[in-house]
Amino acid sequence: SLFSNQLTGSLPVEWGQVTSLTSLGLFDNNLSGRLPSSFGQMTDLELLYLYSNQLTGSLPSEWGQMTSLSELSLSRNNL
Repeated sequence: SLFSNQLTGSLPVEWGQVTSLTSLGLFDNNLSGRLPSSFGQMTDLELLYLYSNQLTGSLPSEWGQMTSLSELSLSRNNL
C-alpha cells in the first residue's frame, strides 16, 4: 500500500498488466485523472482502495472483468 504519501499524477494504465496483484491501497493521496480501463485486466485483484483522491470520470465497464474484487472504495473523489 502507498496510502497517505502525497502521491500526485494519474494512475498508470500499465498497472493493469500486473494481473497477479491481489490488493492495492492508494487512498489519501492527490491522485487525479480518470480510472484506467486497463485495471479490468487485474482479475486476481480482491481489494482496491482509491478513496480520498481527486479522481474524475466514471467507473469503466471493463472493471466488470475484475471477478475476484470483493472490496472497492472510491469515496471522496470527483467521480
